Amino acid sequence: MKVETNVPTHQRTVKDSWYVKYEQASFPFIQKGWVLPAGRWRDFDPFILMAEDWFKRGAFADHPHRGFQTITYVIDGRLEHIDNGGGRDILEPGDVQYMNAGWAARHAEEAVEDDIAHTLQLWLNLPKNLKKSDTSYQNVYSEDAPIFNVEGGLIRVFAGEFENVKGPLESVVPITLAEVNLEKGASYVHTLPETDNAFLYVLSGELEFGEGANKVQLSKHGVATLTYKEDGDLSKKSSFAMTATSRRSKVLIYSGTPIKEEIVPHGPFVMNSMEEIRQAYRDYHDGKFGPPAN
Repeated sequence: MKVETNVPTHQRTVKDSWYVKYEQASFPFIQKGWVLPAGRWRDFDPFILMAEDWFKRGAFADHPHRGFQTITYVIDGRLEHIDNGGGRDILEPGDVQYMNAGWAARHAEEAVEDDIAHTLQLWLNLPKNLKKSDTSYQNVYSEDAPIFNVEGGLIRVFAGEFENVKGPLESVVPITLAEVNLEKGASYVHTLPETDNAFLYVLSGELEFGEGANKVQLSKHGVATLTYKEDGDLSKKSSFAMTATSRRSKVLIYSGTPIKEEIVPHGPFVMNSMEEIRQAYRDYHDGKFGPPAN
């Protein structure tokens, strides 16, 4: 008998939760918080860290990357992307940029004019066999991310597929990213591949996550990692329930299949050994990353 792969077979719960702590920073940086703290990449695999930043122009001028991917979500202000391949664009609130740093990215991420840019940047690992992949960038504007409606809300799909709605973001390592918007009292059940490691971040409002005795309530700046089946079936779905307990509740939900490789995150590079990190610095100083992004 054939099993329908789109029917959830596993109900997820909140594994761990916390609130982001913020610190003031020196100009042109303004404030910073760690949504996914650095140093816990084994728990977050394939994700490495996620930073929430407020900054002015000059904070993230020309700099290199190698060995991982980034997903940047603009919360407020305007963000100008510049890369040394000739790319230049401005992202506004609700827009997302994907970068595969691959072997040699060199770019700048700047606040526009006198804006204070407020962003979330997620670092996503690349498996060892893809760390020499070509550098690429993709902008996904909010209006180009498809949505589907649920009772009392809407879901905007940036990456992955939900309810037969596919997001436009095409990452080298497949992930899912959805923005869930719910009014007070509205409920929604999110589905994810049961083998994906997943986490969420509450952008506004307040929500209850999970069902029954396992419910966890989180408000703005709340983060949660979710349970998953590490040895499950990638083709099978899992479900995760949530209910908004205040108006204008908004949450981002990310997921990806663990890569299960040892990594060395160091400065702007993420490789599999310290020798590869040292080689990345040598290559950058020898000009192998190309000209500056300006």
